Amino acid sequence: IASDIKAVRIDGFGRRVNLSGDLHALFSLVKEIRKFKPHVIHTHTAKAGFLGRIASILSLHGSIRVHTFHGHLLNGYFGTLKRSLVILAEKLLAVTTHQLLAVGDKVRKDLLTAGVGNPMKFGLMPPGLEIGPLLNKKDALATYSLSRQTLHCAYIGRVTKIKRPDRFLDVARELKERGVGIEFFMAGDGDLLEYCKERIAREDLPVKILGWQNNIELVLSAADFVVLTSDNEGTPLSLIQAGMAGLPVVTTRVGSVPEVVLDGTTGIVTSLSVLDIADALEKLAKSDDLRARMGVAAKEFTLANFGVMRLVNDHEMLYKKLIASRAKS
Repeated sequence: IASDIKAVRIDGFGRRVNLSGDLHALFSLVKEIRKFKPHVIHTHTAKAGFLGRIASILSLHGSIRVHTFHGHLLNGYFGTLKRSLVILAEKLLAVTTHQLLAVGDKVRKDLLTAGVGNPMKFGLMPPGLEIGPLLNKKDALATYSLSRQTLHCAYIGRVTKIKRPDRFLDVARELKERGVGIEFFMAGDGDLLEYCKERIAREDLPVKILGWQNNIELVLSAADFVVLTSDNEGTPLSLIQAGMAGLPVVTTRVGSVPEVVLDGTTGIVTSLSVLDIADALEKLAKSDDLRARMGVAAKEFTLANFGVMRLVNDHEMLYKKLIASRAKS
């Protein structure tokens, strides 16, 4: 956190749609824009992008508008009508946005196919992350009361429908039936957490619920590899963090995952099939050498391509380019 930068918290700004809160947030944003008079307004995510860009227009201040899509809501979130309304809103906002960015090429192609923006306006801006020092594995396992006698696979992220925790539990059941020595843990929270707890108890699955975790380094220190079972993703940050921690991953081939995980090199990318995911995890579990080689490759690849300083430099260059282009026009 940059302690030398003053941040203004906007009341009412939340993930869920709330008419009164959202209207309050919108007019608060307009007020702050008129007061601050920014050269560039850069929004992120769907709802914040919608409110932020509308506020920029209503403020009548001539800021350069930039929006980053970290994923999209085109698949797996809404029915046909709501999906059409989301696409229409994004199309209209794209016209008034000077620069569109996507964190992955698959996300960009999906949005362009849906008619959002145009290739000349749509750039790529992969995420940039850093993680702190990892903890001693023995201490990390002890913190979560996990066994030191077996391998541990982590599910990291929201426990909600699009992430398919039900598929994850199907995989855990399949590997238990095969007698593969893997224990799983879930680090995350969401509306399907109670469903997961009930099913784990009923089926006696080798899965431990950790709940929401703020210390990602501790979570990664306890894992031997990471699994992602989603139906849809943008550019999954949890897999970048896993790579930076030197952990191989098994993941479904969705969204921009193949841009983060090099299949056969830093992890294994599979279909949505439970059996395919289970096969990949079993392959990793049975080869210490494979896990080690993939872990080394994952760390090298993610640090080189998704480091935070690369992201800072990319943003600085983009803002300077946009401001210089406006000054010439």
